[in-house]
Amino acid sequence: MQQIVILGGGAAGMAAALAAAQSAPAGAVRVTVLDRNPRCGKKLLATGNGRCNLDNTGIAPECYFTSDRAALAPLLNAVNTADPLEWFTALGLYTRTDETGRVYPYSNQAADVLALLEGQMTRLGVEVRTGCTVNTLSQNRSGYTILFDSPERSNETLRADAVICAMGGNAGPQFGTDGFGTRFAAQCGGKLEPLYPCLTALQVAKPNKSLAGIRAKARASLLDLDRHTVLAAETGEVQFTDYGLSGICIMQLSGLLAPKRGPKRPAMELDLFPQLDEAALTALFSGRVPFLPGKQPADFWTGLLNPKLGRAIWSAAHLPEKPLDTLPDAAWQVLANTAKHWLFEGLTPCGWKQAQTTGGGLSLTELEPTFQFKGCPGLYFVGETLDCAGSCGGFNLHWAFGSGITAGRDAVRTLPRKHRK
Repeated sequence: MQQIVILGGGAAGMAAALAAAQSAPAGAVRVTVLDRNPRCGKKLLATGNGRCNLDNTGIAPECYFTSDRAALAPLLNAVNTADPLEWFTALGLYTRTDETGRVYPYSNQAADVLALLEGQMTRLGVEVRTGCTVNTLSQNRSGYTILFDSPERSNETLRADAVICAMGGNAGPQFGTDGFGTRFAAQCGGKLEPLYPCLTALQVAKPNKSLAGIRAKARASLLDLDRHTVLAAETGEVQFTDYGLSGICIMQLSGLLAPKRGPKRPAMELDLFPQLDEAALTALFSGRVPFLPGKQPADFWTGLLNPKLGRAIWSAAHLPEKPLDTLPDAAWQVLANTAKHWLFEGLTPCGWKQAQTTGGGLSLTELEPTFQFKGCPGLYFVGETLDCAGSCGGFNLHWAFGSGITAGRDAVRTLPRKHRK
């Protein structure tokens, strides 16, 4: 009997295993998953804050961070053709889509998605072996040999006609990932793009610790100070922390801080009143003064901003601590300009533990559109190991599930016919 082995039991690995089992002739192919965790899908349980944002209706190339957009195009086309959402529907999963296009299981429970995948793997006879650490993979004339440690014994071997590597990246070590997937890809001779924490909070050079825990609606713009350009902007809720900035819009922009191709001197500019232009905001500020006779700057922000946030803006504008009605008219234009262009310099992505996914990885130029490693028939790389990180909102799971489905189906399709029984 021929054998397909999947290394890694995360989202991409389980999708690959199920797709292979679904595609294989009955009794002709054994599908085996090796995972280092006590149970498959540990990281999947945490996605979408436990709700499993498994897809998005707005999939597009610009929603992904990669060093080679030309190489991404055929791979993303293959993922879209695999149609992970339709695949889940065929498995019996009922979903809902929110107003932004994010797709969730109707129950809002990631545990239900994992239970469905586990149940289907059991039904189709997929062998799942947990607690296994892969040591080496070697290619020979008859296929591949995997050397791994299992709970039962060390240096166990497993022969495979095809191997799908779905061992993840560096993000989320608390979920059992340690970067072995990308190191393994390098051991196989693959070219790696520099790794970096992606979709993560940002440290700033001079954090204001007094603002920790405060949230505010804002438009965040990532700047390249050397080139005097705005690289991208996102509007949403910004969370201030004792080390810098967080929130979904900040995490989205962190994807642009890739080594070598990101800005050398990045900065984040916050506009706390994005619905007003500077002239309108100046008029709003100056128009409040007659209603606050004799009042101090601390009283100015009532009904506008959190008082601590207001004081920080006032300080950043370098305005004096004097009664409001004693300040010159020009002060309100200065304050409005600061509130719309509040600059945070010295940006550094937070570490792997906070990152939702891995930026960089195995170069997409190393892969065929089927996710097969070029020059190595029967060897595939999928999911987070690759140089493709999606934006927040289900894009990463779309890539993980879709790449796994594509590789699983192709692994069965290309099995050597002379060995089939």
